[in-house]
Amino acid sequence: MAIDLTALRAHFPSLDTGLAFFDGPGGTQTPRPVADAIAATLTGPLSNRGAVSPSERNAAHAVEDFRDACADLLNMPAEGVVHGRSATQLTYDFSRHLAKDWRAGDEIVLSRLDHDSNVRPWIQAAERAGVTVRWIEIDAGTTELDLDSYERALSPRTRLVAVTAASNVLGTKPPVRRIADRAHELGALVYVDGVHYTAHHLVDVPALGADLFVCSPYKFLGPHCGVLAGAPELLETLRPDKLLPSPDNVPERFEFGTLPYEILAGVTAAVDFLAAMDPGAGSTRRERLAHSLGSLHRHEQALRARLEGGLAALGDAVTVHSKAADRTPTLLMAFEGRDAREAQVHLASRNVVAPAGSFYAHEPFTALKLEDPALRLGLAPYTTADDVDRVLEGLAAFL
Repeated sequence: MAIDLTALRAHFPSLDTGLAFFDGPGGTQTPRPVADAIAATLTGPLSNRGAVSPSERNAAHAVEDFRDACADLLNMPAEGVVHGRSATQLTYDFSRHLAKDWRAGDEIVLSRLDHDSNVRPWIQAAERAGVTVRWIEIDAGTTELDLDSYERALSPRTRLVAVTAASNVLGTKPPVRRIADRAHELGALVYVDGVHYTAHHLVDVPALGADLFVCSPYKFLGPHCGVLAGAPELLETLRPDKLLPSPDNVPERFEFGTLPYEILAGVTAAVDFLAAMDPGAGSTRRERLAHSLGSLHRHEQALRARLEGGLAALGDAVTVHSKAADRTPTLLMAFEGRDAREAQVHLASRNVVAPAGSFYAHEPFTALKLEDPALRLGLAPYTTADDVDRVLEGLAAFL
């Protein structure tokens, strides 16, 4: 079976504009069922959570449904699902929570492949705690992580390893389980940035070996927010600064202020939408997600091959920096003697949305000496072969 693209695309009002979107790594378009869920929750009746009035119960159900949906998406207990305003905010929060137990002389290991949201919060927390930062480097020839440098970075003093499950600019997917297993041998925690990965693969947090895993629903058809998942027993050991009267049970002790119930409902709707793209015969939402996201992966891989073949045909005028053997359908490229922003403007004149920049990937751009800006093309569930042909024709005309 396969995803019915015509039926799927009919759910996206933004596609009626005729635009072809290649900016999915920065945020996908939103299907109508997600917007409807947000509007229906927001217009209520809605109050703060409780069990007395219908409006209170609506809020409580929005929270429960959100945790259950994310639990199915990530293969984690609902009690381990934490809402945040963004993945960046959650990582800053948890860098402070974890750093409370760090001591001078401890070490953490970061990756040169990562978005800055999984780098700068840890560096700043380490500076405050007197903790040493060590690095996993990138192999410039393959754009994959250099695991020999990882071995050199580890020590009995390592407290945390932070790594991405997929690069938001290069698409590179490191061997997270192998990285996690080595960290756990030394008693270190593993924090995984799954923001880009979750948009393209069925996530299994325990199988990845992640102790804490963060993602962003707006990268997979949902509203703007962040989600963190961790084992409830691990979350029980962390003591954030919090208001005295606020709940202290896990996961609510990590959620500050009144939750945005309408946004939570939108996340639930997005997970349900993903599960319905090509649901197969699954009796549970997790099974339907597995089937749908498997079909999505095959769809995106076929389009990626079409895109890469077309770019290769453009010759030496295009340099594609995404080289890893295992990667998402995301390509970063530069143009000989041309500014990538000119390419962005040219494509926009043809109703093709493809951004140029460095996309908060400070470490990869610095380590690989990439030209800033570079053009990024990312595929999404609603991308078609015609979209790919349009962007290739646009780039050929630009060159």
